[in-house]
Amino acid sequence: MASRLLHRLRHALAGDGPGEAPTGPEAEQFPESSELEDDDAEGLSSRLSGTLSFTSAEDEDDEDDEDDDEAGPDPLHPRDQAAGEDAGECGRMEAGTLLQDFWKKSRNTLVPQRLLFEVTSANVVKDPPSKYVLYTLAVMGPGPPDRQPAQISRRYSDFERLHRNLQRQFRGPMAAISFPRKRLRRNFTAETIARRSRAFEQFLGHLQAVPELRQAPELQDFFVLPELRRAQSLTCTGLYREALALWANAWQLQAQLGIPSGPDWPLLTLAGLAVCHQELEDPGEARACCERALQLLGDKSPHPLLAPFLEAHVRLSWRLGLDKRQTEAQLQALQEAGLTPTPPPSLKELLIKEVLD
Repeated sequence: MASRLLHRLRHALAGDGPGEAPTGPEAEQFPESSELEDDDAEGLSSRLSGTLSFTSAEDEDDEDDEDDDEAGPDPLHPRDQAAGEDAGECGRMEAGTLLQDFWKKSRNTLVPQRLLFEVTSANVVKDPPSKYVLYTLAVMGPGPPDRQPAQISRRYSDFERLHRNLQRQFRGPMAAISFPRKRLRRNFTAETIARRSRAFEQFLGHLQAVPELRQAPELQDFFVLPELRRAQSLTCTGLYREALALWANAWQLQAQLGIPSGPDWPLLTLAGLAVCHQELEDPGEARACCERALQLLGDKSPHPLLAPFLEAHVRLSWRLGLDKRQTEAQLQALQEAGLTPTPPPSLKELLIKEVLD
């Protein structure tokens, strides 16, 4: 029975037709209103351009619970894992260019500032003793249609934690938002992964549609905080090129989400970008990051990052042969007022010491 379902789904994904809708017990496996209906295989095939493949059919009947965080330590992001067989058996679902095409067709009709979410891949990862599905989502907002979307990778337990936290804080608005329930079996079949992918897209879209939820710190933490933590960790270990990609992705996420909770996250991100550009011998980009941070800070003295950004800007301007008199005078005024030590701590020192809660 499971093989017949998988066969029909693969035909649907390949564009061979919708197939027959399952009946009996099979049709009752996905009652959640936020998941795909059983007769929506044709719609599914138009959304997903790739195919789901698994190396072993045993995954379909595996009783491991991917949603149990107690099963093992929190996994590393796939960008931080070694490639190849050591990363575990993976089932991939590639979305190709559908997100870009959809945005080009609909950008003139969408509500301003409305974000689009698309699951571009879903990997079944075996990291003994745990096993889970890692969903990678593209996040695209208004802007040039050829701009590369930001990305996040989350597992079911991350979505469930977000749902639980928002339910505690916003009972009224959350009452009408559905969420796919936990399953004890069949978490790794193509059907379950495809339906959950669609459900997570709808879930995030519904949250973004409600202003009260869109501004919730819990939702901002879900999108940005894991990216900042991984970028900080890679920067502290000297993997500057890998960290630079994560800082840039975090900056794009914050720009699209419109983070309203103050300047600290954007400032921390700009500090990470400046440090990585400087370590990678790109002083021009590093200086541009410092200038952007100083614009955000304005006259917010004595912010702990103000003097480090000023000091970095002075040093980079001197290296590039550019005018540094204004920032140099501002830094000297802070030091004479006793608002910062001489010399001030570097951006890298503050970045390493920063605790991201």
